[in-house]
Amino acid sequence: MHPMLTIAVRAARRAGSIINRASLDSGALEVKAKRTNDFVTEVDKAAEAAIIAAVHAAYPDHAILAEESGESAQKSEYRWIIDPLDGTTNFIHGFPQYCVSIGVEHRGSLAHAVVYDPTRNELFTASKGRGAFLNDRRIRVSKCQRLGDSLIGTGFPFREMRRADLYLRQLRTLMEKTAGVRRAGAAALDLAYVACGRLDGFWELGLSPWDMAAGALLILEAGGLVGDLEGEHDYLTKGEICAAAPKVFPGLLQALK
Repeated sequence: MHPMLTIAVRAARRAGSIINRASLDSGALEVKAKRTNDFVTEVDKAAEAAIIAAVHAAYPDHAILAEESGESAQKSEYRWIIDPLDGTTNFIHGFPQYCVSIGVEHRGSLAHAVVYDPTRNELFTASKGRGAFLNDRRIRVSKCQRLGDSLIGTGFPFREMRRADLYLRQLRTLMEKTAGVRRAGAAALDLAYVACGRLDGFWELGLSPWDMAAGALLILEAGGLVGDLEGEHDYLTKGEICAAAPKVFPGLLQALK
């Protein structure tokens, strides 16, 4: 394992321990609304602080982009893109579908990824050019051959209600053209599920880089395809993503248009 990925794994597990301890008494959580349908708890903040402390202990000069604390002032070839608790609303309600997501960019290109599900102790990891793994077992995207046989994941665009009509048209189309559509509420974990073949594809609008960075690299290293809704590569800046197994990707893109 690459040394930088080792640090990312250590940081994700520390954050996962904080989340698991808090889940034992979720009724005592202090919950604040950042904006409509978007919440933060002291657990998000504590998990993020633990991750950043672990990163800076090993790489004090690296830049950070984190959901709760924003972008650091450091200028570096390396940038860590951190979501300490993706699926906060699920966590608040005791719905066991949430994760820690850590991506590392080198000169603007995704280099390392960790998605850690603390409820199932499932650790997804990848380094560019070295494949993707689930708990040290190599993973690949599904072998699904056609959109009509596929199970597709999605997320509601709760931060971008102005695009709700577009999303609903896309949802109706995919309900008609696939074997099923699922919405679990944690984009990073959904993308990890595409990487290991549990989902054949995924799309969502209105995301942030920390929702997508780690999961996107997992899919690419597992043999899948990732793009924005035009099939281009600037999904992190556009805030929209389409990802799937290779045979499903073209049909999914076309359906979304």
